[in-house]
Amino acid sequence: MNQLSLLSAADIQQSLCDTVKRQRKSLKLSRDALAKRSTVPAATIKKFETTGQISLRQFLLLWQSVDDLSRVKALTNTPASTTPPPQNTDEVLAR
Repeated sequence: MNQLSLLSAADIQQSLCDTVKRQRKSLKLSRDALAKRSTVPAATIKKFETTGQISLRQFLLLWQSVDDLSRVKALTNTPASTTPPPQNTDEVLAR
């Protein structure tokens, strides 16, 4: 995992949180309604939306309630690219 990235785990965590919240709102679901749909307690949903903290299982339960789980599953697919990721800033700038 020597890949150079400008993204942090916290950045991705916040992005996933924002996506679930945006999808909940676009579906016009309250936290209580999403709690009933997902079986994740409303208090946990509130904590997730404010802090980004949640268990993986609860995140997946929320995601499947507002989006297609196959999109999350796709993250586990091996990329087809044969170009190795850059290992340092010189390689990034060369590309």
